Formats: sequence, structure tokens, C-alpha cells
Amino acid sequence: MSRVFKASLLLVCPLLLVACGFHLRQSVPLPPAMKEVHITAPGNIDLERRLARSLAAQGVTIEEHSGTDVAELIVPVSAFSTDTLSVSGQAEVTEYTVRYHVEFEVHDGTGQPIIPRQRIDMSKEFSYDVTNTIGTQAQVDAIHAALNDDMITAIMFRLQAAGRHPGKTAAEAANQAPGSTEAPTLVPAPATSIH
Repeated sequence: MSRVFKASLLLVCPLLLVACGFHLRQSVPLPPAMKEVHITAPGNIDLERRLARSLAAQGVTIEEHSGTDVAELIVPVSAFSTDTLSVSGQAEVTEYTVRYHVEFEVHDGTGQPIIPRQRIDMSKEFSYDVTNTIGTQAQVDAIHAALNDDMITAIMFRLQAAGRHPGKTAAEAANQAPGSTEAPTLVPAPATSIH
């Protein structure tokens, strides 16, 4: 190929990507009060570590202890469960579903809610082979790891949404506070454009 053709191909490819709407994904800011975070996830050290890694990748400082200038990300509920989906004619289980239920909330250093308690439920199904119980346990472990990854992504999306609309999140949190009798107030979101 000629040099002119190669050079023109290198110039045309980026132009085609821009023309089709492709843009590199930008980091979305988290709520301003989450510059320093202490994570509490009793009973699920894997979820806690992965959350810490994801938050650190966003520029958040992970603190070992809570404090007045440190936001608190609390995961009071984090549980896997397994349910039977189908049974064979020989009364043997052939399909399961693994469910993952997580609840979390975020408070600033003074205890004020940044994000009220959120609930996220996920599930994945898998086939059970009676003759391969070792492979089945490995499959369940892989599903747990995949659900943990998906859960981290879902939590990060909610944290980023709170960063984009802090006024709306604060209003919702105030209306959900114990003892609040007011009806929820809707606060219009600021006009933004994400490319």
C-alpha cells in the first residue's frame, strides 16, 4: 500500500468514529462530600474491597476509620441465596437461581444522609449437573464473583447519579428521614449534556 493511502486511512478512521457519535467515556463525579470515605460492609469483605477499589479509581480517599470530615458508606445487608428453578422427572434439581440482595446508604461526616438507603437485587440462573458437583461449586463461585462485579457497577452508578443531582438526592433523603411527614418534594434536575 502506498504511504498516502495509509496516511489518509489514519486520518479518516478517527473522523468516522466522531461522526458516528463515539466519544470516550468521561469520569462522572461523585457527591462532593465523598472525597474521603469509610466503608462498612460487615460479613462481605469481598464487596468491601471491590467497593474500595472502585471508589479509589474515582479519586476517593478510603479511610480506615470514620470521622467528622469522612463520609460513611454503609452496606448493612449483603446476602446471597439459592432457589430451585426446575426439577427433573427423577426428582433431581436441574436448575438453580442465585439471588444477590444488597442494601446501602451514604452519610456525610455529620450523619446527614447523602444517599438514603437503596436496595438492589440481582440474580443469575445456572444448570445443575448431579454427576459434576465440583464443577457446580466452581460455577456457583463464578456466579457469586460475577454478581459482586455487577453489584459494584450498580452501586457506582447510583453514587454517580447522586453526584450529578446532589440537590435532588438531598431532598429525597430529607423526606425519607424518620419522623418526616411531608410529601416528597420533586426538585428539577439541572440541564446537563453527557457525550
